[in-house]
Amino acid sequence: MNSKTHPLDQAFIEKQRHKLTTLRAELLRTTQASETEEAQITAQSLGEAHESEDDAQRLAMLEIEGHVVARDLQRLSRVERALQKIDEGTYGFSDTGQPIPRERLEAIPEA
Repeated sequence: MNSKTHPLDQAFIEKQRHKLTTLRAELLRTTQASETEEAQITAQSLGEAHESEDDAQRLAMLEIEGHVVARDLQRLSRVERALQKIDEGTYGFSDTGQPIPRERLEAIPEA
C-alpha cells in the first residue's frame, strides 16, 4: 500500500477515530445492558409462579435480544478492526488493499 495514494487526510482520520471510539463505547454499553437484562429476566422467571404464555413471551424476547446482541458484537469487531487500521496507517483501504470511498467511511466509519 502506497501512502502517496492514501485518499484521506489526517484530520479526517482523527475525526473517524473519535467516531469509532464513541461507537465502541456505545456498543459495549448496550451489549452489557442487554446481557444484564437477560440475566435478570432469567433469574426472575426461576423464582416465580407463572403462566406458560409468559415463558413463551420471555423466550421470544430473549431470542430477539440475543440477535441484537450478536449483531452488536459483530459490529464491535468491525469497529475494533477499523481502529486497528487507523493505528496501522491503513484506514481507508479494504483488507485487500482497495480504497474505500470517503463517503462510505463517513456513513459507516467501520467500513
